[in-house]
Amino acid sequence: MQAEQLLKLVEKALEGNKARDLTVLDVRGKSSVTDYMVIASGSSNRHVRASAESVVVAAKAAGEIPLGVEGADAGEWVLVDLGDVVVHVMQPATRAFYDLERLWGPDAAAEA
Repeated sequence: MQAEQLLKLVEKALEGNKARDLTVLDVRGKSSVTDYMVIASGSSNRHVRASAESVVVAAKAAGEIPLGVEGADAGEWVLVDLGDVVVHVMQPATRAFYDLERLWGPDAAAEA
């Protein structure tokens, strides 16, 4: 599956689970690890875990097996690694603290 198709699948899964403040960052040229980062917020530990799980289920249904899922036990910040797309689902306070949009957004420096 192409990165853009995977990105659309992720967005649809998160929107279907009512994840909040969905942001897509194109990190090509800034990271050799992935092409896109998707950041979304959940209203509680349960909502964060459920939103991340909806991404995992949708990816598996499309034949894309996640490379890893981290943080699902705590539910403050769950990372789903789909290779070309890395998904971060966080509680709002955690998201504000780490501020990934500032670190990886359009104004961040490109890879040297």
